[in-house]
Amino acid sequence: MDEITQNINWLAVIVGAIVSFLLGWLWYAPKVFGKKWAAGVGIEMGDKPKPPAMAMFTQAIGIFLLAWLVGLTATSSALLTILLIVITYIFLATSQGLFVQKSVAAIVIEQGYIVAMLIIMIITQGIFK
Repeated sequence: MDEITQNINWLAVIVGAIVSFLLGWLWYAPKVFGKKWAAGVGIEMGDKPKPPAMAMFTQAIGIFLLAWLVGLTATSSALLTILLIVITYIFLATSQGLFVQKSVAAIVIEQGYIVAMLIIMIITQGIFK
């Protein structure tokens, strides 16, 4: 367990996760990418969309785990490893999106958010180094 917790900059991990989570609120807002994304996945967004609690909870856990991975690769000077992990995820998630017939726009919006989170998390690691 020490190998995945030792020398981690937990402040950078937590700040990166929080900022990335908040970015999601903006990213999927109806006035940004929300309406286009919703149309591309076949759901309707009301004037005041209320995200499902379980989806938000699992999103928060996933974001924290990604921030932790970024922190882990930053401590071992292996940031290219996290890039490989994210690129792998993007291809797998894109494949899944194509299987369930999401629009290309929805897939690009989702993958763009993942890339934006990664950038935020890497920058946060640099700031709090």
